[in-house]
Amino acid sequence: MKASVYCTTQTLTQADAVVDSLKAAGFSSNDISALLPDKRTTKDFAHEHNTKAPEGATAGGVAGLGVGAALGWLAGIGALAIPGVGPLIAAGPIMGALAGGAVGTATGGIIGALIGMGMPEFEAKRYDAKIREGNILISVHTEDSKQRDAAKEIFKRHNAEDISTGSEASV
Repeated sequence: MKASVYCTTQTLTQADAVVDSLKAAGFSSNDISALLPDKRTTKDFAHEHNTKAPEGATAGGVAGLGVGAALGWLAGIGALAIPGVGPLIAAGPIMGALAGGAVGTATGGIIGALIGMGMPEFEAKRYDAKIREGNILISVHTEDSKQRDAAKEIFKRHNAEDISTGSEASV
């Protein structure tokens, strides 16, 4: 059964180490997502904003994000500004969920995107609170229980927190 495994890390260095280990274990950059608060100022990087008013988010193609090497390896990395949440950096499938229609759901923002990706609402609210506190959310798509166990082991080895598994939304 396809599922995603989630965790949070407290630092960019820790998140980078987790993503590096996932990469070394054979997970694709297209299967790994990261979502982190963007604590830089606009003068720290060049960006282009494209308004997504109906979805309540602003997504931008970002040059020189300044994230760690492993996070920079992820697919679809970019910056978002979500009303009520603030600036974020997202990569992988979660970037598409945040920039697309999931942000426009009744729950909105990060919670709506995570629910749209198949996460139960109570878990989505917990992760939303963690991200607002400055933590980094990492998720990885898995095809079977062997991959799920490998991802959980990597998360534990790097002292990640809030490790959980959720069924993915069918497309």
